[in-house]
Amino acid sequence: MPAYTQSIEKLIQNLSRLPGIGRRSAERIIDYILNAPASEVKVLSESISKVKESVRLCRICNNLSEQELCAICDDGARQKSIVCIVEKPGDVTALEKSGGYRGTYHVLMGSISPLEGKGPQDLKINGLLSRLKEDNVSEVIIATDADTEGETTAIYLTRLLKPSGVKVSRIGLGIAVGANLEYADSSTLAKAIEWRREI
Repeated sequence: MPAYTQSIEKLIQNLSRLPGIGRRSAERIIDYILNAPASEVKVLSESISKVKESVRLCRICNNLSEQELCAICDDGARQKSIVCIVEKPGDVTALEKSGGYRGTYHVLMGSISPLEGKGPQDLKINGLLSRLKEDNVSEVIIATDADTEGETTAIYLTRLLKPSGVKVSRIGLGIAVGANLEYADSSTLAKAIEWRREI
């Protein structure tokens, strides 16, 4: 005899496809849904539909937006002469939370990954090249991930952008603030030495 009804089992399978949600987490979510007021479940359902219908990519930087331009590209106080390149919209959110960056962004919507069959042609790079001239960009900060794909993408972008004469920099990699050296892995320590700076 099945443990759940057919509709619950189907919902468990669908929820389990979400990142970070396994079968047990899906069961807990369903338990919440079943015990919540119908009005609350309806609001949740409508919110999911609304996000899917209204959120799109910014025409300039590919960040998430509900308008033609995202809030950052539409902000006249941002320094348009500095562009930070990231892999995905979530990276923009992470950098914005730091509060220390006032330039603009360019979201690649991925990284170069030969094993997955993803090359430079699969990334949103063309818009970046036109922005260099239009916005009189003086510096590009490459903030791709520190994994193999991110490093490959950073090397490719550096070779692509250097001939334009724009300053190309890479975010610092290495030891986290407040971390102890003895607990850092060898790859992190190697990057910390490689990306050292003069003080």
